[in-house]
Amino acid sequence: MLLPDFDFMSDTTEQTVTRFVTFITPGMKRFDLAVTSTNRFYGKKLITDLQSGKTAVIGPDDLEEEGYLEHTFKLTEEEAAELVQFLYFVVGAVHFTD
Repeated sequence: MLLPDFDFMSDTTEQTVTRFVTFITPGMKRFDLAVTSTNRFYGKKLITDLQSGKTAVIGPDDLEEEGYLEHTFKLTEEEAAELVQFLYFVVGAVHFTD
């Protein structure tokens, strides 16, 4: 199949590591997440909420941004506060790669 009108900016394949984790918060919210580590995204993690299908590239700086998790994953403030506790543990410090 030819794609004559497509102007590809990037097209790469890479091996990644994905961690699948399910947990229930103290507020009784269940999370089913896929946390993908990759060499892309400046060391940030690709976080996928498997229940909603929503995905975001998240690093420690994103966890500090007010309302980011609520907006991205459509969570209440309480649910986001509980999720951020887990994500601080998982995301860790960003390590830049070249």
